[in-house]
Amino acid sequence: MRSFSNFLLYFLALGVAGYTVVAYGLLPLGSLVHPDMRVNFLTHSLGIYTHAFASTVAMALGPFQFSTKLRQRNPKLHRWLGRVYLAVGVLIGGLSGLYMAQFAYGGLAAKVGFATLAVLWLYTGLRAYVAIRSGDVTGHRKWILRNFALTFAAVMLRVYLPLSMAARLDFASSYAAIAWLCWVPNLVFAEWWLRRRERVRTR
Repeated sequence: MRSFSNFLLYFLALGVAGYTVVAYGLLPLGSLVHPDMRVNFLTHSLGIYTHAFASTVAMALGPFQFSTKLRQRNPKLHRWLGRVYLAVGVLIGGLSGLYMAQFAYGGLAAKVGFATLAVLWLYTGLRAYVAIRSGDVTGHRKWILRNFALTFAAVMLRVYLPLSMAARLDFASSYAAIAWLCWVPNLVFAEWWLRRRERVRTR
């Protein structure tokens, strides 16, 4: 079961990272998004490209930070990957995401949803960095798990969007809901998993 979960994590994370490289690196900007969103993409192309490629770094490197084998066999590589994940993926991706949130399609609900995601992504990344710099490995692992749960919003966004289109839901309304659904359940699940592990250890 654990092996399947790991496979699914890597498959989804690297799959979305690859999709982003193709969608934003090889195809015309906005060619794979809903027509109603294309104008925003073209108007704020620098912000979109910055957020897309920085977030792709986080998505591609994130799963490897949870590899016990990598941490044990090559701790130096683990640390360097972590620095790139936080400095490029989370910091640049989060700041550009916060900037782009003000232009999000779907009205105020979508803007606030994506802005909250960006702020929490930056905050949990900072807490993870501060924890490891102070030698708190346990705290670092907890905060980086919460952080990657928010990184994984990019995957869930691309799960919910085609489902909402297949269900023929109103795009503006569904996109506003997805701005929250793509990350809130992830964070709730991360908190549940952390508390469950804590209870198991206590027993």
